[in-house]
Amino acid sequence: MTDWEPVIGLEIHVQLKTNTKMFCGCESGFGGEPNTRTCPVCLAFPGALPVPNQTAVEWTIKLGHALNCRIAERAVFHRKNYFYPDNPKGYQISQYDEPLCIDGSFVVPGPESDAQVGIVRAHLEEDAAKTIHVGGATGRIVGSAHSNVDFNRGGTPLVEIVTQPDLRSADQAKRFLQLLRQTIVEIGISDAEMEKGTLRADANVSVREVGEAGYRTRTELKNMNSFNHIARGIEAELRRQIDTWESGGEVVQETLDYEVKSDTVTPRRRKEEADDYRYFPEPDLVPLEPQPDVVERLRTEVPELPGARIRRFEREYELSYYDAEVLNGSAGLAALYEQVALAGIDAKAASNVLMNDFVATGIDPAAVNGGELGKLIAARATIPRETFTRALSESADPEFRAETYLGDTLVADTAELEPLVERVLSDSPGQVAAYRGGKEGLLGFFVGQVMKETQGKADPKVVNELLREKLKP
Repeated sequence: MTDWEPVIGLEIHVQLKTNTKMFCGCESGFGGEPNTRTCPVCLAFPGALPVPNQTAVEWTIKLGHALNCRIAERAVFHRKNYFYPDNPKGYQISQYDEPLCIDGSFVVPGPESDAQVGIVRAHLEEDAAKTIHVGGATGRIVGSAHSNVDFNRGGTPLVEIVTQPDLRSADQAKRFLQLLRQTIVEIGISDAEMEKGTLRADANVSVREVGEAGYRTRTELKNMNSFNHIARGIEAELRRQIDTWESGGEVVQETLDYEVKSDTVTPRRRKEEADDYRYFPEPDLVPLEPQPDVVERLRTEVPELPGARIRRFEREYELSYYDAEVLNGSAGLAALYEQVALAGIDAKAASNVLMNDFVATGIDPAAVNGGELGKLIAARATIPRETFTRALSESADPEFRAETYLGDTLVADTAELEPLVERVLSDSPGQVAAYRGGKEGLLGFFVGQVMKETQGKADPKVVNELLREKLKP
């Protein structure tokens, strides 16, 4: 039986959160009444001329540094010609063979080793408008009754990131996208929210036999609106392509949609090539020539990135890869963890509390005093669970102090707890007999009853010891 190797590349579009659009002064951003954030430039009125957004250019260079790209000394805007209702000019201003950021790499830490993904380019362009398909079951053009166009999004600054086909599994592609998103958010250029469309990703998928050189025909998966759906869509297309090759067929280069409910892919159109877009330099815009001092300044503005921080957390705090990855799910959580860990709290204990109990509160980590939270975590074994949970839920209060909760200590006196344990056992003869008959899982029932009697203030460790002793045959 043939062993197949997935070959996956990604094309990621990121909307920049600049105040204005890419080539005009219209307000940029998600939302707003349809067609209220428009002007002659972004609606392509005759005679209206584009002017580049300086902030968008600088942010693209900043992203290029985060992706270890070479920043071009000269970048040229092109016209990418295609007709679609959400494209009023009949072309999109983009970059083609002279993009702003080229030849980069992005490291994705994994449980066993790092995966290095090549970055072909990161180039700046304008977003299209938004087409809303009305009627039909899928919200797509197929089966819809009619379509409306909202031009508010048209002209928004957009960066397209194109990777090399270096990803070798759907899970690896998912982790790459999650880490890339976190990187984009932390350098401050975009909210990168898939549900709002400020981050969109397409996957180029093919397979080849293990050991085979070169690449086979690829397809492009579009319209996937979550990281999980992207991974599932890639898996579905990999299955389809393997079945096609093994049955003697040929994979056709085309664009596909992923149908979540049926876990299948459906063809949309044959895939266009660059020649189909008839690129030529935009005559109304001069080339971009970033000044070296500006490029260097933007390099210094890039903070420690999540991927590097994951490995540092493993090294400095001796955390597992899983813990380090979860804690780096946001810059705020990572910063709070460091505050707690550097206060002398056991690194693993701090990790467990923050990843589970604290995250469950939904509190913004930036609002919490790490020193006070550390004191609470250090004393968690001596205070009732209910008190600890309440303290965490109130930790964002500017007046939060650990000492407020530390006076509420657990009852650990065996002389006080022993009569309660005996009463619980005498009230449950059937469960006692079952436990002694081999159903040792009932120990949790007895512990729960004692905790109920003490309103959660009994020391669970002492209660366990007493129960085990009393339940001996």
